[in-house]
Amino acid sequence: MSQNTLFITHKALPGKRDEVRRAWETHLAPSIQARQVHDAYFYCYDDSDPDTIRVFQRYAVGADPQAFMQGPAYDAYVAAVTPLLAHPPVIHAATVAWAKDSSAPIAETA
Repeated sequence: MSQNTLFITHKALPGKRDEVRRAWETHLAPSIQARQVHDAYFYCYDDSDPDTIRVFQRYAVGADPQAFMQGPAYDAYVAAVTPLLAHPPVIHAATVAWAKDSSAPIAETA
C-alpha cells in the first residue's frame, strides 16, 4: 500500500497568519503529536509571503488522510480558521517517489 502525503497551502487574511497558527496549535497540534498516523508533519511559514502557511503531512503506510479530517478537533479547527482565511486551503495529494528517509517507501519504477 502506498504512503499518503499532502501539501496544503493556507492563505490567511492580511495580518492573520499568527491567529491561524494559534487555532492550529489549539485544535490540531495536540492530536497530531499524539497520533502515530502522521509520521512527518511540517507546519511552515512561507518566507516570501507573510500571509501564507505551507504544510507538509506524511501519513504512515496505509493511513487514510480523510479519517483525520473527521471528528470534533478538526471541526473546531475549521470553525476557528475559516473567518481568518482569504479562501479555503489548497490541498495537493502526492505519492512519495523517493525520499532520504528509511521509513518512506520507494515507488516501483515502470
